[in-house]
Amino acid sequence: MLPNGNGVGIEAGPFALPEGGHYAMEVRNMSRAPALSLPALRSILATDRDRVRLIDVRSREESAAGTIPGALNIPVSELENALRMEPADFQATYFAEKPIPEEENLVFFCQIGSNECHAMQTARELEYLGANYEDAYRAWQAKEG
Repeated sequence: MLPNGNGVGIEAGPFALPEGGHYAMEVRNMSRAPALSLPALRSILATDRDRVRLIDVRSREESAAGTIPGALNIPVSELENALRMEPADFQATYFAEKPIPEEENLVFFCQIGSNECHAMQTARELEYLGANYEDAYRAWQAKEG
């Protein structure tokens, strides 16, 4: 177990985050998923972009109005079914490759920070690794524009 800077232990996962020392994104054995700040998210996107998949869990309408560049929109109401799909069905539905459990880290975000916790719990139950972007899309939009 590695400390995450908040006194909570996190098992080592496939890569470490640079915020407050190193801590991993393995979250299946935690009661709470790690939350990434804007600086941590920027750092990950700059250094490990190919190992992270941003998932926008807002509605299609909200996502169409603007999202974090490179994010895949899977509304929270569809997430469990989407992560259970066969890769070909996922590709046909979302026009993207299906994330691979244990290999890619999913970073969830929503409009104001409420749905991503439910999304992370769903993903954890299906053996995916990940974290929540704690500032949500509104903060990204205000700071990154």
